[in-house]
Amino acid sequence: MTTASASTATPILVQALRGGIVESFHRGSVAVVDATGAVHTAWGDIERPVFPRSAVKLLQALPLVASGAADDFKLSDEELALACASHNGEPEHAATAASMLSKAGVDLRALECGAHWPYHDATTKAMAARGESPTALHNNCSGKHSGFVCLGCRRAGGQDLFSFVRGYVQPEHPVMREVTGALQHATGFDLSATARGVDGCSIPTYAIPLRNLAHAFAKVAAGHGLGAEFDPAARRLREAIARAPHMVAGSGRVDTRLMAHFGSRVCCKGGAEGVHCIALPELGLGVAVKMDDGNNSRAADVVTAALIERLLPCSEADRAVTRSMSQVVVRNWNGIEVGQLRAAGMLAPT
Repeated sequence: MTTASASTATPILVQALRGGIVESFHRGSVAVVDATGAVHTAWGDIERPVFPRSAVKLLQALPLVASGAADDFKLSDEELALACASHNGEPEHAATAASMLSKAGVDLRALECGAHWPYHDATTKAMAARGESPTALHNNCSGKHSGFVCLGCRRAGGQDLFSFVRGYVQPEHPVMREVTGALQHATGFDLSATARGVDGCSIPTYAIPLRNLAHAFAKVAAGHGLGAEFDPAARRLREAIARAPHMVAGSGRVDTRLMAHFGSRVCCKGGAEGVHCIALPELGLGVAVKMDDGNNSRAADVVTAALIERLLPCSEADRAVTRSMSQVVVRNWNGIEVGQLRAAGMLAPT
C-alpha cells in the first residue's frame, strides 16, 4: 500500500453483489500510522472523533498488567487475552473469567457488565436445553470486566474487596479513572474535552479520532512510545493474545481466525459500530478503521482482512486466509450462492 494523502471524502471500501451487479456498498475511513505519529495512509476523515467501543480493550487492560495485578494474581496468557476480548461466551470463555475473579478473591457478583446469551449458537442451544440462564460470565465483555475487578482488588489496600470494587463502571471510580488515564496516555487525546458515551457493557466510551487510535496501536506494535510503565504491559498483552487468540473472540470469529493464522504478526480487535484496530509489529504500524454505517460482519471485518493482506508481506497461504474473509460468498438458506461481499475501491485485490 502506498502512502495516500488525507481526504475527507469517505471512500467505498466494501461492495455487496447480487446477480452480477453491486446491490449495496459500505463506506469507511482508514488511518495507518507509525509509532512516531507519521501518517502512512489516510482514507476519509481520520480526524473526526469516533467511539472506538471494544476495539481499544487492549489499551484499557494496560493498568491490569502495569499495576502488578496480573503478577499478584498469577494471570495466565488465556486470562490476559480474555481481558482484551469480546468473546463468544463459549464454556472456556466463561470459565476463564470465573478463574480471574476467583484468583482476585471475588466471584461473578462483582461483575457489572450485565448478562446476555452467548454469541456462540451451539453454546446457547446447549445451555437452553439444560434449562440454564446466562450470567455475567457469558457477557462478551466479562473478561475485560474481570480485569477491571482484578485491578480494583489490587488497589483495595485492605478494604473489603466487594465494597471497594462496587461501582467500578462509573467514570469517577478509581478503577475507571485509572483505565481512562491509560487510554488517554496511549492515544495522546484529551478525553476530558471530547464526547463521552456509555458503552454496551456500561463503562464510559470516549470519542477519539482514527489517527490517534492508529497511533496508539502503532506504539503497541513497535513496542515503544507508551513509556516505561506501559510499554512492557502492552508487549505482554500482545504476546498473550498471540498465544491464546481463541480467547479474544472465539469459534468462527474474524479476529480469532486472523490471529490464529498470523500469530504474533497481527494483533487485531473489533468494536461495535464498525470499528477495528490493528497492530502490525513487523511493520511498526497501527491501523484504525471506522465504517460509516456501523456494519461489522459485512464491512469492518472485510476491510480488516483486506488491509492486513495489503500491508503485510503475504504468502499464497496467507492470502487464502485473508481472502476467505475479504471475498465472501453469500448463500441463501438452501445453500445456493446468491452473491458476494468483496473489498472494493482502494482495497480491491490486485
